[in-house]
Amino acid sequence: MKTFYTPQREKGAITIFIAMVMLIMITGLIMTEFSMSVSNLRAVGNVQSRGEAISAARVEIEKVIGSPFTADPAGVVNNALGVDINNDSIDDYVVSIEEPICERALQANLTSISSVQLPGFSPGSAYNTIWRIRGTATDSISGASVTVVQRVRVLLTQVQKNAVCA
Repeated sequence: MKTFYTPQREKGAITIFIAMVMLIMITGLIMTEFSMSVSNLRAVGNVQSRGEAISAARVEIEKVIGSPFTADPAGVVNNALGVDINNDSIDDYVVSIEEPICERALQANLTSISSVQLPGFSPGSAYNTIWRIRGTATDSISGASVTVVQRVRVLLTQVQKNAVCA
């Protein structure tokens, strides 16, 4: 006896085919989402590392600013200061400080009361000097590097200014 082609047998094949296409599409969607989340995680990690490196450089620059660096600008140069950001007793960043540069010296005027009335300063001998201090922090693990430049105003006498500012 002859068997005829029935549509019920074809329904099962079409259902399996549609199910396979849906599985492939869902798998592709999941893989795309996974790669996007990994990219976002890397971007967040890079931003965090950059922020930590900037903080490490600023810590060492603030130490220079707090010292009497104008007496001997070359004396504060250091190429390997370790900074521990996360307090685990392991240096996370290595910071190098360049020699501070006196960019500008302007004679303090009488309208700037704080500049003239400090002990040891007179209106004719006080100078507002602007110093540029540059620090570079390098991540010891990834090798990423960030340079931070900070300027600071320091009041100097004429003798001090003549000794360190050109």
